[in-house]
Order: sequence, then structure tokens, then C-alpha cells
Amino acid sequence: MTWDVLNIIGTLAFAISGAIIAMREDYDILGVQVLGFTTAFGGSTIRNLLIGIPIETIWTQGDLFIAVFITNIIIFILPNDWVLKWDKWGILFDAMGLASFAIQGAMSAVQIGAPLSAVLVAATLTGCGGGMTRDVFAGRKPMIFREEIYALWATLGGLMIGVGLIQGPWTTGALFVAIVTLRMLSVHFRWRLPRHSVS
Repeated sequence: MTWDVLNIIGTLAFAISGAIIAMREDYDILGVQVLGFTTAFGGSTIRNLLIGIPIETIWTQGDLFIAVFITNIIIFILPNDWVLKWDKWGILFDAMGLASFAIQGAMSAVQIGAPLSAVLVAATLTGCGGGMTRDVFAGRKPMIFREEIYALWATLGGLMIGVGLIQGPWTTGALFVAIVTLRMLSVHFRWRLPRHSVS
């Protein structure tokens, strides 16, 4: 049950995020669908590759494909002023997708008995995969490399799952809220990791 809920939240959140950015970039209806779908399923595809789940299982999610298709259409037909307002919420949808898929990736790695290092990698790349795909397709610098802290929250979530601190739906839900909150706070307060400046 927890897995299904996270999958739905992450997939639709990333679909909305991808579709909004496609609209901002003035993509046509095909571009909105492509960016919405690749953003929605990019993270789960990377997850499957990382932990050895057959890639073709992606195509068994018929209901989610329909939901993403309809979601992309809704974003496309919204008036421009609505899209501009929704764009302000784009970071929230991206944060929800990050949290959902980071938790999914970590849980999947734990279930197959992977070592802690693999759990951390699975959480980070699964959580960031959809957003990275979206940004590359949109010709943007991937959010994972921007100033505000992004991937770190997925990695920390994976760490908590990997060491056994997160078990059951309540703690999983709390971790989801924590990752979303930390991501939003890092944007609001412009928290960033140290970087080396070359003048």
C-alpha cells in the first residue's frame, strides 16, 4: 500500500512538474506530453536499472500512463495566467516527486538486501532521475547541480531507511514530509552546499 501511494504521488508530481516547464518553454502538445512522461517515469526507470527490476515492468502501469496523459492535457489547456501561477508551485511538485522516488529507491534496495552504499545511490538517483531527465530535455542546467540543496535530501532519506530508522507507513510518511519540507526550506532560504569559485 505504501509503495503504491508513493508511486502515484511521485509519478503525478513529476508529470505536473515536467508539463509546467514544457509550457514555460513554449512546447507544443507533443512536447508537453514527452516532457511530462519522461519526467514522470525517468526516476522509476533508473530505479529499475539500478536494482535489477526488468525494465518492461514500466509498461505494466497502464492506469498511471492514462493518469499522466490526462494530467499533461489538463496542464496544456490551462490559460496562460493559470500556468504562470502554477509555475510558482513547480518546486513543490518537484519536491514531492523527489521525496516519493527517493524513498521508493531506498526501500527497493533494502528489500533485495543491498548494502548501505547501494541504498544511498538508489535513493539519490531514483529521486533525482525524473528531474534530471526533465531539465536535460528542456535545455536547462539540471536542478541537482544548482545552488539550492537538492540531491542531499534524497541521500539523507536513503540513509535513514538504510540504517533501519524508517519502518512502517507512519515513519515513511513522516520522512516524505521531512524531505519535501527540507527541499522547500532550502529554496526559500537559499541553502547551498560549498562550492569552489574560479575567478
